[in-house]
Amino acid sequence: MPQIIDGKALAETIKKEIGEGVKQLVAAGHPAPTLAAILVGEDPASQIYVRNKIKTCEELGIKSESHYLPATTREDDLLELIHGLNKKPEVDGILLQLPLPKQINKQKVLDAISPAKDVDGLHPTNVGLLVQGRAELIACTPLGVIQALKRYNVKLEGTRTTIVGRSDLVGKPLALLLMHEHSTITICHSKTRNLPAVAAEADLLIAAMGKAAFITPDFVKPGAVLVDVGINVLKNEADVAAIFGPESKKMQDFKAGKNVMVGDVHPAAHEKSSLYTPVPGGVGPLTIALLMRNTLRAGELRR
Repeated sequence: MPQIIDGKALAETIKKEIGEGVKQLVAAGHPAPTLAAILVGEDPASQIYVRNKIKTCEELGIKSESHYLPATTREDDLLELIHGLNKKPEVDGILLQLPLPKQINKQKVLDAISPAKDVDGLHPTNVGLLVQGRAELIACTPLGVIQALKRYNVKLEGTRTTIVGRSDLVGKPLALLLMHEHSTITICHSKTRNLPAVAAEADLLIAAMGKAAFITPDFVKPGAVLVDVGINVLKNEADVAAIFGPESKKMQDFKAGKNVMVGDVHPAAHEKSSLYTPVPGGVGPLTIALLMRNTLRAGELRR
C-alpha cells in the first residue's frame, strides 16, 4: 500500500517554523518582513491565490501590501510600480501574480524586480546562483518538492530521477536542485521518444507538464516515488468519467457543480508507487509555505 505525502500537514509544520523565524527577527530589533503582491487583471483564480497568500502572511506575522491593477494596465505603468517597490525600504519581497495580460512582456517585468526582493526566484541573477548552488531565493514549487522529499526521508543521492516537463518555473529549477542533491537527472518533454519507457526507469518520477492524468501506470516503475506538480480542473463529464469512473465520488461532485481537480498523474498510477503526492493537498500547499520562507529569508538578508 503506497504512502501519501500530506502536503497540507507538512505546509503547516513549515509555516510554524517560519512564524518562529519572524518572531526571532522582530525580537532582534528588526521590523517584520513585508511582502508586496501585485495582481494585474480580474482573473478569479489569481484573485484567490493572492488573497490566500496575503492571509498566510497575516497568520505568520509577515506584513503585506496589495496592488490591484486593471487588465488594461500599460507595461510602463507596471514597470513604474515595480521600480517604486524596489526602492521602498520596508518592502522585502515582491510577488507578481501570473498570468499577465497579453500587452505586457512577462519576462521584461519579472526581470525588473530586484533580485534581492525576487521571492519567486525567477530573476536571471537568482537563476544563475541556483545553477552554481548558491541561491538564497529559489522558485517556491521546486523548493516545496525538495522539502517534501527530504522530510519524508526519500533518498536523493544516487537516485535516478525523471522530470516530465522543462518549464522555467518548475522543471528546470527542480532539476538543478536535485542535481545539487546528487541525484541523476533525466528531463523529458513533448519531443522525448518512447516517453513511458524512459519514465519507467526512474526511482523518483516528477510530473510537471500541465496535462491532466497524463502519467498512466505504464510510466511508473513499481515502488517508485511519484511527485505530481500538476493541478488541472476538469471541465467536462466525459473526462471525469474516464479518469475517476462514472460512479465515483468525483463524478457526484462534478454533477453537484463542484470543481473536480486532477494532477498530471492518473490516479491509477498511484498504486504502483511506494510514496506519492495527491492532488489536491500535495505540492500545492507547500508552494505558499515556501513563498513565506523566501519572504522571511529576503528580509533576513536585507537586514
